[in-house]
Amino acid sequence: MIRWKSAAAAAAIAVTTALVATGCAGGGSTGGSGEGGESLTLGAIFAPATFDPAGAEWGNRAPYYQAVFDTLLLATPEGTIEPWLATEWSYNEDNTVLTLTLRDDVTFTDDSALTADVVIKNLQRFKEGTSPDAGYLAGVASMEAPDDQTVIITLSAPDPAFLNYLTRDPGLVGAEASLDSADVATNPVGSGPYVLDTAATVTGTSYVYTKNEDYWNPDVQHYDGLTINVFADNTAALNALKAGEANGMKLATNDNLAEVEGAGWTVNANELDFQGLLLLDRAGTTQPELADVKVRQAINYAFDRAGLLTALQTDHGTVTTQVFPTTSDAYDPELDEYYTYDPDKAKELLAEAGYEDGLTLQMPSVSALGAATYTLIQQQLADVGITVENVEVAPNNFIADLLAPKYASSFMALEQNPDWQLIQFMIAPQAVFNPFHYEDPQVNDYMQQIQYGDEATQASVVKELNRYIVEQAWFAPFYRVQGSFATDADTTVEMLPTNAYPAIYDFEPKQ
Repeated sequence: MIRWKSAAAAAAIAVTTALVATGCAGGGSTGGSGEGGESLTLGAIFAPATFDPAGAEWGNRAPYYQAVFDTLLLATPEGTIEPWLATEWSYNEDNTVLTLTLRDDVTFTDDSALTADVVIKNLQRFKEGTSPDAGYLAGVASMEAPDDQTVIITLSAPDPAFLNYLTRDPGLVGAEASLDSADVATNPVGSGPYVLDTAATVTGTSYVYTKNEDYWNPDVQHYDGLTINVFADNTAALNALKAGEANGMKLATNDNLAEVEGAGWTVNANELDFQGLLLLDRAGTTQPELADVKVRQAINYAFDRAGLLTALQTDHGTVTTQVFPTTSDAYDPELDEYYTYDPDKAKELLAEAGYEDGLTLQMPSVSALGAATYTLIQQQLADVGITVENVEVAPNNFIADLLAPKYASSFMALEQNPDWQLIQFMIAPQAVFNPFHYEDPQVNDYMQQIQYGDEATQASVVKELNRYIVEQAWFAPFYRVQGSFATDADTTVEMLPTNAYPAIYDFEPKQ
């Protein structure tokens, strides 16, 4: 077993912001007993963009893929990495060569067998594919299959998060023939616990799965069928919940938790995401003011985080000024309150930076995230002399515009990944959410020590890195927000510490 905090999780883009999802609520039979039980019906925020494993995403889209495909390794609610399609794994002495041993009893739903060659083809396709997470396999230098049950992966450099990648979308494995088929995007063929019923599925609205009767691990097949319905907004999700049209529902916000619990549902919670400002243009390429650390620090002092948590999340979360989570070796409780609410301090810092008359920031806004969020950000920054010009952006363009990069700063909700995963996600020069590719020599030195150091070195240095980026105000986090997943009286689920949506295997009928 490998603890997440010592192995760091994969740098997957699992943005859990409540962006508008296409589709509406669809009906479905409610769940029943495990063996010989009825269908499990779940509600989701987003529809999948494709069923091609090479274009897959994780986060809120994970259940669509997990129902059909197996991953090489499994992330558990306990925060461990466990065997799945791969039964064993080991690294060489310098952690650049990973050897995986595969199960020999797995077949896909087209009756083809799981082999090392099939795994390598999936990994290569993902590396070269359209998934936003394709870069997580960029360090793969070569792969070979000395026999049907052995995969050897050589990395160009140690990657402390690589095992974690294999528990998520980079580790999905589809049947070889299906990968070259014309309908790979709509007709997935995997070895997973369920099979997509393409005739009953309405793309963008409702996804219907039937039980894979030949599944290699029937112990995690707790239902005879699965339906995942996409809800256009909170109101549609809440109405479906009250009408008993689902067994489990991902809640985009915490606005109606009392109403949900009053209807007899259980709210299962984790704190996976932080919400706050990404101060992306730290070099001042398009926004020269942000190159001054005093300006970035002033922005941090401008926010009443406790007030924002109350106003925007009804206190369902924890105030913080760090982006690393409590499960990480980097976490330092003192950094949750490094920046206090101090408008006068913010004004002093702006004056010291030469902006006593204020400055203007242009930021994107997305209506689905709620007008109140942008209004409060605008007001609190205005109180210290910073004018925010909000530019309304279509939900489908929001992430692409940020990563273009089109904006120097933005409100955002992102996963608080542990250690190396977060570094590769938000901090490294090539990180997805470092679109200006900002570099700092001190940060580069920390990363070098973490990448090549032993576990003790990694744990110590990542804590130093965390404090440094807080002091340098790379970001302006507000709080770790509670992620909420509601289940009905007949259903239980265990939440994951590393993903917004629970694993398909962790839903069970209540006994």
